[in-house]
Amino acid sequence: MSEIHTEHGHDDHGHGEHAGLDKKKIWQVFGILLLITVIEFIIALWVLPKGYMSHGIGNFVYIALTLLKAYYIVAYFMHLKYEKLGLQLSLTVSFIFIIYFIVLMLIEGGYLHLHMPLV
Repeated sequence: MSEIHTEHGHDDHGHGEHAGLDKKKIWQVFGILLLITVIEFIIALWVLPKGYMSHGIGNFVYIALTLLKAYYIVAYFMHLKYEKLGLQLSLTVSFIFIIYFIVLMLIEGGYLHLHMPLV
């Protein structure tokens, strides 16, 4: 059985479809993740404490950079970039709904905390 796979150039692990992820690409993604992390540390340890940026804008930028890092990790190291479009869309839509419901719960929890008297 393995002779048939080797004759046709197929292997059992399907590495041919992930050919775009070579050592150069891995180091490139690592460099991007490292750069984003350094920027996050600069914002958290220097920009915000010195008052060069408001905390609202700083938090927004920090969250955006963290989501960008999460995209690179999921896309390249968890191989989602190489999956079919249907799977990518279903996972992305599910993730957006989860974030949306978490935000709604935080808003409602804050509302109830502020407007309900303590018993």
